[in-house]
Amino acid sequence: MFPTPIEKQSRGIQIGYQAMVPVVLIMWLLPLLAVMLFSIKPEADFVSGDYWSLPANLDGLNNYYKVFFESDMPKYMWNSIRITIPTVIGCMILSSMTGFALGVYKFKANLWIFFMFVAGNFVPFQILMIPVRDLTLDIGLYNKVQGLILFHVAFQTGFCTLFMRNFIRALPFELIEAARVEGIAEWRIFWYVVLPLMKPALAAMAVLIFTFIWNDYFWAVVLTQGSEAQPVTAGITSFNAQFRAAYHLMSAGSIVAALPPVAMFFLMQKHFIAGLTLGAVK
Repeated sequence: MFPTPIEKQSRGIQIGYQAMVPVVLIMWLLPLLAVMLFSIKPEADFVSGDYWSLPANLDGLNNYYKVFFESDMPKYMWNSIRITIPTVIGCMILSSMTGFALGVYKFKANLWIFFMFVAGNFVPFQILMIPVRDLTLDIGLYNKVQGLILFHVAFQTGFCTLFMRNFIRALPFELIEAARVEGIAEWRIFWYVVLPLMKPALAAMAVLIFTFIWNDYFWAVVLTQGSEAQPVTAGITSFNAQFRAAYHLMSAGSIVAALPPVAMFFLMQKHFIAGLTLGAVK
């Protein structure tokens, strides 16, 4: 039923596996390596059609200087921070409360409400593009940071509720019953009993949502226009001129834009792994 572990395979299969691992790894990293190479190549290399060789000189390091000090990239980065941080906080607050309600309380519509949260994750967001854009225009949230925050929270809360509800249901229910016997109010049970136990799950969810929102490109293009509210993923395209593409600046901007999610993961790696594996062997 399950595949045989590689350690128990024949020596020939083990050697083939060990030989293929670096090949597959290089193929997987090839786009990232290409972007890193492009980010340090001078513009003259692209003008001459020299894309894949080593940089002709070290002037390509000026690409990062131009990205930071001669473009709107810092403003785009600030917009991404303004969008991502409130969205993560909003999703954590709403999903922890809805997860507590759906995971602890038993009522007739519990399962149906939970299914509604889950079903929302399976709706293709492409079909929502036109109505969501029209709605932002009608309520005055088009090309505003608040509009992106509102819709990101709405779209991500379903997944977060699924995540938190299943985590809370795995907690020892005896702790909640003991608190109720002592006469503790329900909101105190949530705040002082359940919420501290949810820290690993909250940390894992924060990393996931931070990555989802920071890397979002679709809604950034649909709901914003210009540097006033556009996040960094959409702002990178501003390096394109009318008749040419500034590959060196776009690549440098892409590397800069990728650093915050990577840093977020490594800073929260311990809690992220603990949150995903907690209860896996229960």
